[in-house]
Amino acid sequence: MTNAPRLFNEVLLEAKNISLFFGGVKALSGVTFDIRKGEIRAIIGPNGAGKTSMLNVINGFYHPQEGTIRYKGEMRRAMRPHRAARQGIARTFQNVALFKGMSTLDNIMTGRLIRMRSNLLFQALYWGPNQREEIKHREFCEQIIDFLEIQAIRKTPVGRLPYGLQKRVELARALAMEPDLLLLDEPMAGMNVEEKEDMCRFVLDVNEQLGTTIALIEHDMGVVMDISDRVVVLDYGRKLADGTPDEVRSDQRVIDAYLGVSH
Repeated sequence: MTNAPRLFNEVLLEAKNISLFFGGVKALSGVTFDIRKGEIRAIIGPNGAGKTSMLNVINGFYHPQEGTIRYKGEMRRAMRPHRAARQGIARTFQNVALFKGMSTLDNIMTGRLIRMRSNLLFQALYWGPNQREEIKHREFCEQIIDFLEIQAIRKTPVGRLPYGLQKRVELARALAMEPDLLLLDEPMAGMNVEEKEDMCRFVLDVNEQLGTTIALIEHDMGVVMDISDRVVVLDYGRKLADGTPDEVRSDQRVIDAYLGVSH
């Protein structure tokens, strides 16, 4: 017996007819789907399907040659990653992108930079208003550390941490931005079963307790079907299917694509 699907009505982001070309290679071709406020939205597909390219379009790293992105009801044009971040879009990456020589806390603090108001001179002086501001931001980061249960490694250089904990630190840094939309690119990749279970729990907690909308790419279909509200399937840059986990898992086109029958 499956649980009744959660219902989400407000569209947070809409991608319409997105096409992305690299020379003669089509990474995405006419892809349309939306992400609704409060949901966990999975993007799946075989290797080379265009999943990461789609995330890169959403956060402004790539600019599609065709199609539009509407975010929070406004049409977006030529968005850059730093502007997307200021508008509430944060992301993690396939390969961990942390400052390996810095501590866990300092890495998470880098996620607060877009929230800091003082200029570089005052930050360097660490005096007066800037000192008070940094203390406030550090307190916020400590709350994230508690939330993700990484208190024991708060002072540890992240380069010394096992891979699973590095992925959790990267999640913490993204959460430090207080995003409205969190993009997770294979958050469970390279993890053992126990680490995956922990990460699944934290992803669900971020969604349910913090109210953060999440879009994730993940190859583990068990994870996708367990935690996602809706799933969009890409194959060779085109949208193959879109719906609830139950609808997608029973779609013959999806079965064929994953088993290689259609190719």
